[in-house]
Order: sequence, then C-alpha cells, then structure tokens
Amino acid sequence: MPEMLYDHIIVRYGELSTKGKNRKEFTRQLTHNIRKRLADYESLTYNTLHDGLFIKLNGEDYSLIKEDLKDIFGYSYFSGAVKCSKDIEDVKKLSLDLIKKGNYKTFKIHTKRHDKNYPMHSDDINRALAGNILHNTDLLVDVHNPDIIIYVSVDMDYIYIMDEKVKGIGGYPTGINGKAMVMMSGGIDSPVAAYLTMKRGMRIECIHFASMPYTSKQALDKVLTLAKKISVCQENINVHVIPFTDLQLAIYKHCDESYAITIMRRMMYRIADRLCQARKIKMITNGESIGQVASQTPESVSVIGKVSDTLILRPLCMMDKLEIIDMAKKIDTYETSILPYEDCCTIFDPKNPVTKPKEDKCIYYESLFDFETLVEECVKNDKVVKVSYRDGGQEDESIF
Repeated sequence: MPEMLYDHIIVRYGELSTKGKNRKEFTRQLTHNIRKRLADYESLTYNTLHDGLFIKLNGEDYSLIKEDLKDIFGYSYFSGAVKCSKDIEDVKKLSLDLIKKGNYKTFKIHTKRHDKNYPMHSDDINRALAGNILHNTDLLVDVHNPDIIIYVSVDMDYIYIMDEKVKGIGGYPTGINGKAMVMMSGGIDSPVAAYLTMKRGMRIECIHFASMPYTSKQALDKVLTLAKKISVCQENINVHVIPFTDLQLAIYKHCDESYAITIMRRMMYRIADRLCQARKIKMITNGESIGQVASQTPESVSVIGKVSDTLILRPLCMMDKLEIIDMAKKIDTYETSILPYEDCCTIFDPKNPVTKPKEDKCIYYESLFDFETLVEECVKNDKVVKVSYRDGGQEDESIF
C-alpha cells in the first residue's frame, strides 16, 4: 500500500497484555514514551484503547514516523492503516482500491476481530474480501507466500485495513520499572547490558571511571558515543564521569598486585552505590558474564558485590561472548566498542589476577590506606554529561 494512503498508525501492545491490573500503568507509560519520541510531529493525535494505541496522522509523513517508532520498547508491532466504516461493502471497496494501487500477482486476507460482537466471523470477512478482489482483478490467492497480505482489524468503532506489520523490539516501556545505574566501561559488554536493562522497563544513567592522564580523552569520547547510541531508546542519558586516578594509584600502591582488580572493582561498586543512594536509583547494572575474566568468576562476583547495598543486575551473566558480540552488532555499538582506547580496567592489567579472592584478604588490603576519603572525593567530583541521540550531547573539553 503506498504510504501516502495511510491515515492512522496502530500500535499493538504484545507482552503488556499479560500485566493484569497493572496494564493501565504500562500502556500509559508506553503512550507517554511514544508521544515524547514523536513530539516533533505536531499534528498527530492519540487515542489509547484497551487493545492498542491509535495514532491519527493528520497529514504527517508516515515514512519518517515509522523510523522513529522502531526503537521504542514495549509494543508487539505497529502498522500503517486506513480507517473504514464497519459496513462490509465499504471494506470490500476500500480493500479492492488499495490492492489495485500496487503491482501484485498474489494476495492473502488476514482478519482479526477485536470486536467479538461484529456479525461476521473472521473467515467470512476473508472470503468476502477475497472473492471481491478475485472477481475484479487478475490476482490469485496464495496463502503461503503472497506478494501482499491485507490485514483487516475489526475494532470497536471502525475497521482498519493494513498491508504490513512492523515488528517491535518488545520488552516493557522504558521507565515503568524505575531507574538503574549502568557501569559503562567502553567495552563490548556494558552497552549491551544497558540496552537489555532499558528493554525490561528501566531508565538508565551511566557511570564511567576515568583515570586521566593514564586514560585518554578518546577513551572518554568512546563512552559518550556509546551512551549516545543507546540513548535512542530513552531520549537522553546522564553519564557520570568519575575521576578515578588517585584511588586507582592508591590501590596499586598498597595492595598485592593479584588483588588489585578485585579491590578496584569493590571501590567502583562503593562509588556507584553512593551515587544511587543520592539519586534514588534502585539498581546497579553491569556487563559481567560469569567466567569471562578473572573478576567475573563466581567467587570474584560474590566478593566484589558484597560492598554494595544496592541491587546488582547482570543481564549478560549467562551469555557467551559470541552472543554478546552479535547483540552489540545488532544495536550498532560493536564498532565503537572495539576502538583501541584503553579504559581504567586495562591500563594497569595485572599478570596474575586472583580468580578466587577471599573477602578477609580484601578487607585487609583495604585497611592499609584511607579508601573512604578517596571514595568520597570521587563521588564529590562526579561530572555529569548529558548525551542524546538527537544532538550529540554536551561537549566538554575540560571535564577534568
């Protein structure tokens, strides 16, 4: 169907249909997210119903709106649609007019009745429309591999006719489940973890630990670029850039080299935990995958996580590296993640990091220096950079 013929977009909810008494909250959040994303299209009007969101185009360009809708979590699919009366003769005429607009040889009719009181059953509607098309064109029915499928949605007040279903990315509407703080290193894993966190309905902020001058501006720019790429799912993202150099140097000065990464990660969690408390954020998310590196063995994950009172989410914990890479490519973060700029976890990489750290040893090494003061300095000197897929975010040459 030529896109200029559409007068509506229908968004169907999918997983939200399982939410029972909370359904209204989920659909309200989804509608809010869609309206915010499509705010530039000033003529659109919205009607939220039990089984879908109906958006009237009022002359707006469907092809542009279609691209903006694709990155929003929380719906099953959407379709460009033409509204029709519930008179079957009107439906027959409109479906015939629409199918004549294209260069097709085969077709199929697929009807769904959301209004169960409509006098014709789905099969009856399919036969009526198909018979009319067969009688008035040279097209043939092909139920397995048609050139075009005409979708007919019988809703409570009108019938809508469509020729496509654009599959959504699923999940829950971003923001319905609160906020999470994502530990963003700049590698392959953390942007994928951030994306999956948003997919389960959480808005995110990011925290990045910068050890300048040992880490470069390019390394920080890489992190901000990654945050910008995934911000398409929630409009904008606050990135907390933590000056980590003094604390990291103190760790390597006072701790056994084999425990340096473990102690460093414990400090990161302490800092993230305090930021979460200050900003009323309920969860910390990271890109840890069990067994991937020394600090991600079950023993390491347990010992490191004990310093945080905030719930820690690990969306990638059971994924292997190839699965993570595939998803990074899918969300367009992979090529940025592999740029060769070192982060604070790699610049002082120990030769023999402990894989089964003991908590009492961690406590001992931490007692050798005043880490509390250094942690507080990190929190105090947090620099927040807001990034957005729309404008590239804030540029700050003198962040430290």
